Amino acid sequence: MVELYQRSLLILRTLTDNHGGIIAANDSDLLQFGRDTYSYIWPRDAARGVYALIRAGYIDMPRNFFRFCADIITDEGYLLHKYNPDGSLGSSWHPWYARQEDSTALVLWALWQHFARYKDIEFVKPLYRPLIISTADFLEDYRMESTGLPRPSYDLWEERHGVHTFTVATVYGGLMAAANFAESFGERHLAEKYRKAAAEIREAARQVLYSPQTQRFARRFDTDTEELDLTVDTSLTGVTAFGLLPIDDPMVISTMKQVEECLAVRTVIGGIARYERDWFLHVTEDFKRVPGNPWIISTLWLAQYKIATALTLEQLQGVIGILMWVVRHARPSGVLPEQLHPFGERPISVCPLSWSHAEVIITVMDYLDKYHQLRRKEQ
Repeated sequence: MVELYQRSLLILRTLTDNHGGIIAANDSDLLQFGRDTYSYIWPRDAARGVYALIRAGYIDMPRNFFRFCADIITDEGYLLHKYNPDGSLGSSWHPWYARQEDSTALVLWALWQHFARYKDIEFVKPLYRPLIISTADFLEDYRMESTGLPRPSYDLWEERHGVHTFTVATVYGGLMAAANFAESFGERHLAEKYRKAAAEIREAARQVLYSPQTQRFARRFDTDTEELDLTVDTSLTGVTAFGLLPIDDPMVISTMKQVEECLAVRTVIGGIARYERDWFLHVTEDFKRVPGNPWIISTLWLAQYKIATALTLEQLQGVIGILMWVVRHARPSGVLPEQLHPFGERPISVCPLSWSHAEVIITVMDYLDKYHQLRRKEQ
């Protein structure tokens, strides 16, 4: 695990441009059928990558990334789908003007993690107005009047349009980060505004996005039909990852129990799928055994949730099995793919994927932090 952690840091560095952009992958396999590569900067993926670097103790690469984001942010305060390392827009299957709410919020959330760790006020000060306040104002304003939830956007898998629970969670996290920044810079009226918006989003999520019948959060609220998409999706882990709800909330517990049960891949390969009946690069229609191909990030998100909920060292020890699952399915070179074939060892899609390696780093740091916390508690 230590070797994979160190290799993940190295791979993440090789995919990080000296001007700050973190590309998703440099594997060219997708050219064969997709006619394009993953050599773009998705701000969503990159924000998780930079958060991994922050957790690992790096300061200069995250600085460059946040400067990069300050340069590409629109005048209205949001980020677009994806970019080239020089800051120009990347090719996209979305309308070019589509506002990426989760990407925008995650960059703001990650910047607060950087500031909270390093107290790097001289670095953050020039970014306060053009990046922090502009994105926070966008997130606070770009909401539906009827519910108070963020307006519809594309989901993190870039397949559906609507109000997604993952996006709602990230917007909450971004607004709370902005409130913390505003408080730190002495603008309490802004801090109050952002916290008020975040509180409204939290309450609306409880009222609109949770299904009492299924006892879990919906993946999406369709504003056209006003119906909930109740597909079990691993992105529902975002409900706790960004602070929308505490880990001991009954709504969270029942949701995560179903995520683990419904998305487990029941083959010799194992792992956790993205969501039920995932058709992307699927190799079988036996969705009872294989709800979708196992993804590295989906499996590690479950591990992160289990780490967060562990109350004893014995409970924490159970996460080791998930970490070693990732180790076993790394390539001989130590690289991790996006997803795995559910009946064999070979990877599917690009390899290495920066997001997969970022989640390794984050999970290991979560484990170590929790281990030391529980060890002190039990001594």
